[in-house]
Amino acid sequence: MSSEHEKAYDPSDSTLKFVDRPDDLDPLPPEDGDLAQRAEMSCGHAVTPESLTAWCRSLLDQGQYKFKCPALKEGTLQKCNKEWPYQEVRRLAVLTAEEMQHFEENMARLAATQFCEFKACPGCKTYVERENLGNLCVQCTLCVADKKLMRQFCWQCLKPWKGRAPRSDRCDNHGCVNLDLAILKSCGMTTLPAVEGVHTCPSIRACPTCGQKVEHDRSGCKNIICPRCQIEFCFMCLKLTPECLKESSYFIPCKGGVAPRQTSIPIWRRS
Repeated sequence: MSSEHEKAYDPSDSTLKFVDRPDDLDPLPPEDGDLAQRAEMSCGHAVTPESLTAWCRSLLDQGQYKFKCPALKEGTLQKCNKEWPYQEVRRLAVLTAEEMQHFEENMARLAATQFCEFKACPGCKTYVERENLGNLCVQCTLCVADKKLMRQFCWQCLKPWKGRAPRSDRCDNHGCVNLDLAILKSCGMTTLPAVEGVHTCPSIRACPTCGQKVEHDRSGCKNIICPRCQIEFCFMCLKLTPECLKESSYFIPCKGGVAPRQTSIPIWRRS
């Protein structure tokens, strides 16, 4: 893990807690054997600026804007999973001005899309938010206000709405198809090398909480954090992680086996 300018903590910074033990995010011993410049996060795990930057950047690349500790709790196979405030990440990762801009722009973008779904009205082209995720029939309030038109369109095919409403599968327009559902039904298979005894699994899943389509990067354990709702679930059995772990662990097969390809997409019941 290299950079043009190697990062380092200020040894005179009394606000940091320096520790003389290996980096919990990158536990391989350094080539020179020097254990200096490890600082302790609020969760108690040790990091270096480089390892913390790399881990948090990888989370952003996966669409996650909440930074959680991936280290294992001492003596267990259970992840720490404590969330680090961005202010703490910024300080202990020693982010440069360019890195801060990258992090903050992406965090803002991801946070904005977490709870909102926007598409352009096919009539006035103004962006409209779909508040009811269980109904594909959407009415443009701007068309109603400005043009006195009761314009209803299909969120899926963007054509004027036809048929009964509310509906969550399709409207009556020819060719109105849920492409995400078609992908889930026909996706290929993949493997998760780190999970013992499991040789094949559908390569694309819909998050059981919000329905977001996700893929596993095939590294690490069988669980994945949804980039949309931030809920962790098992990519294999599709149960939320706490439920899956009652009868299994991160790196062994689920008691109920691998769930088949999904034939429906969960609707996000946001409070």
